[in-house]
Amino acid sequence: MGSLYSEYATWLHRWPAGLKLLLLAVFGTLLFLIASPLLLAGCGVFCMMLWLSLGQATQIARRLMRSVIIAALLVAGFHVFMGNRELAAVSALRLICASTLGIALTITTRPSDLVEVLEWLLLPLAKLGIPTERVAMQIALMLRFTEHFFVQWKKLDDAYRLRTGKSGGLRLIAPLTIHMLQATRRVADALWARLGF
Repeated sequence: MGSLYSEYATWLHRWPAGLKLLLLAVFGTLLFLIASPLLLAGCGVFCMMLWLSLGQATQIARRLMRSVIIAALLVAGFHVFMGNRELAAVSALRLICASTLGIALTITTRPSDLVEVLEWLLLPLAKLGIPTERVAMQIALMLRFTEHFFVQWKKLDDAYRLRTGKSGGLRLIAPLTIHMLQATRRVADALWARLGF
C-alpha cells in the first residue's frame, strides 16, 4: 500500500510519535476553540512556517496540500456568498491549519510507530476485556487506507496526464474506486490468513 511517509529526514522525524500525536490533539482542539480570524491567521503563519521547515519531505504531499487549499477556498467562497465573511475566514483557516498539522504528522511518522502509540493508549481498555490489538489494527488500517487513497489518486492522475496532457479529475473516480475495493479485499484476505480476523 502507498504511504505519505517521507524518507527525507527532518527535525520533526526525530520527535517521538506519541509526542507528535499529543501536540496534534492539543493544537487541533485549540484551533476549534479559537473564533478570532486574527488569531487563526497567526496560527496559519505558524503552520506555514512548520510546512516550510520540513523542506523536501513535503514533496510527497504537496498535491494533497493544494487540494486542501482549494477545498478551503470553496468553503470560504460559500460563506462569502451567504454573506458571512468572518465565518469564511475562520472556516478556511481552521481547515488549512488542521490539515497542515495532520499532514506534517503523517509525512514524518512511520505507520508502525503510530500503531505502537495507539496500542499503548488502548492498554487500559484491555482490563475490560476489549481486544485492544484489534482496535489498534482497525484504527491503523483506517489511517493507512486514507494515505493509500491519496497516493493512488496521484498515481492515476500522473498516468492520465502522461497519456492526455491534462488532469484526470472526476474521470478517475471509477478506476480509483475499483482499485481501493481490490486493495481492501487483498488486505482482508491477508488478515484472515495470518491473524484469523
